[in-house]
Amino acid sequence: MLVVLLALLLVVLGYVIGEAYAQGVGVFGVGVAVLIWLVLCMVAYFQGDSILLAVSGAKEIEKKDHPQLFNVVEEMTIAAGLPKMPRVFIIDDMALNAFATGRKPDNAAVAVTAGLLGKLNRDELQGVVAHEMSHIVNRDVLLMAIIGVTLGAIVMIADIFLRSLWYSGAGMRTRRYRSSSKGGGQGQAVMMVAAIVLAILAPLLAQLIYFAISRRREYLADANAVVLTRYPQGLASALDALAHDGNVLARANKATAPMFIINPFHAAARKAIGLTSTHPPIEKRIQVLRAIGGAVSFEQYDNAWRKVNQKKAGVIPSSALSEDKPAAVRSSTADTAQKTPRQQMRQAGDLLRKINNFVFLPCVCGLRLKLPPDFKKSTVKCPRCHRELAVPVAQLAAAAQVADVLSERGTGQPPARKAKPRRSSGPRGQ
Repeated sequence: MLVVLLALLLVVLGYVIGEAYAQGVGVFGVGVAVLIWLVLCMVAYFQGDSILLAVSGAKEIEKKDHPQLFNVVEEMTIAAGLPKMPRVFIIDDMALNAFATGRKPDNAAVAVTAGLLGKLNRDELQGVVAHEMSHIVNRDVLLMAIIGVTLGAIVMIADIFLRSLWYSGAGMRTRRYRSSSKGGGQGQAVMMVAAIVLAILAPLLAQLIYFAISRRREYLADANAVVLTRYPQGLASALDALAHDGNVLARANKATAPMFIINPFHAAARKAIGLTSTHPPIEKRIQVLRAIGGAVSFEQYDNAWRKVNQKKAGVIPSSALSEDKPAAVRSSTADTAQKTPRQQMRQAGDLLRKINNFVFLPCVCGLRLKLPPDFKKSTVKCPRCHRELAVPVAQLAAAAQVADVLSERGTGQPPARKAKPRRSSGPRGQ
């Protein structure tokens, strides 16, 4: 219903603007509005995922770069019944966040920040990945792309119309309509006033509809993540960690914000309650997850949601409830190989350096030095054993060249900055 309402708003806006310019051309205005929408849809459908990944500065990684993350994504791919495992990306940022993209499961991608890998345990990481995989399963990525395009078309048409009035002197034209001796002149003046009012209000109303759709899909993704993992506390704990994270995602903007698991801006924006929020209040999401009993299902999530929000109507669609299959809540993962927080942060830091083309130089004492691609010296002294190590100049030059090429292509990778060689704390940190 919300999608249909948004489409009708686009059609009405095009018709009224067309009639405001000349009587009988309202249908032409609708055609122009639909044409603009179709062009934006084509761009979003074929290039939307690439644009989002590039704008976010996400870099694709391989299984050897972070085996645990790949293992979790593989698990959720099987649990969700997807035909193909999504590509895995990492964002060079210590803020805690993640998003999914791709117009269909065959070309989907999951991107997580380095901070997320450094601070969440396996159960929490699984909850976040399951939430993003749920967006892929439910086709939320494609849905929100189309809704975002419709919103963008409405804003663009309204802006072009209002700017054209400003530069062409709308007041003089309106007075000319009113002074016309023909009966239609006054009616056209009324249509002009109606078009101005609609051009001002339509973008605001379209944004409210967009936000409402976004919030409902976030709740559904939470419910689907619970069904996939059978462990509500994992996602609840992850959301709690994300809610208390003081970092702000540097590459986020208003256009990409709805795609992330939580609002990527400051803490005040995350707590926003009401019609102008792209995400449900994170505290409510956590309360719902922790209110789920000993079994997981869409119905259990829906009951918990109604209890927390004190509403009779639920948030889960009847189609999901009709195919519900309750399952027992599993226990926490007993991962004996779970790294300590310090080891996790070191691994995330090394991964960031790798995707930023740092060269790792091992020493016989077990220390690994991390050399930035613009490191110029031919030798470097090991801080632990004080041996003089030969710097692989050719490898550094190749890394610097790759960094420059990627930067020129606009992949979001920043140019290499001058930095001192870094070291690890020994073999246990490798």
